[in-house]
Amino acid sequence: MSRKRLQQLTDSLVRSAKHFNKKEVECLIKLFHTLATESRDRFAAVSLDRNMFRNILHCTFGITDDMIMDRVFRAFDKDNDSCISVVEWVEGLSIFLRGTLEEKIKYCFEVYDLNGDGYISREEMFHMLKNSLLKQPSEEDPDEGIKDLVEITLKKMDYDHDGKLSFLDFEKAVRDENLLLEAFGPCLPDIKSSMAFELKTFKETNEL
Repeated sequence: MSRKRLQQLTDSLVRSAKHFNKKEVECLIKLFHTLATESRDRFAAVSLDRNMFRNILHCTFGITDDMIMDRVFRAFDKDNDSCISVVEWVEGLSIFLRGTLEEKIKYCFEVYDLNGDGYISREEMFHMLKNSLLKQPSEEDPDEGIKDLVEITLKKMDYDHDGKLSFLDFEKAVRDENLLLEAFGPCLPDIKSSMAFELKTFKETNEL
């Protein structure tokens, strides 16, 4: 990428990915190109495909649930073209790593709303909780325990009592109790992995 193009891209991304400064945006663009060229033939458009992105989520940020990784990919992939562009990468990481509570509530809701209809239904909760809970060998029917958990969750978070969570339900529940932000499975990096990523990625800016 030419210096001029890098400059233009950086200037534009500093405005849209507002949690990073100019130097940090440059580091993220360079990292993106390193990751994308490592696994692409040189004639393809520079982007991260689903597998490459899932690998980053898994190895760098410790996200292990297949369904959640897939949903995080979709949350980053704003134009739905099945790959992550450099703009989607930097803007996505801005929220993923440093988002405000408001931004993280929107992001987590988008991840958990599996069919994109604006609600988290009983079925969606069941799927996600079933994946994220450890199965107890002694249980006769582990599904029963998950159904109970779904009901308990609805009781706590479903403010308008319509049997599903709207964005407003989810937002109110999380504002009342921040721990509910990742109620249906970890889709944000823990502090340790996000700090390690930032230290490594922004190493040169930290040394200035």
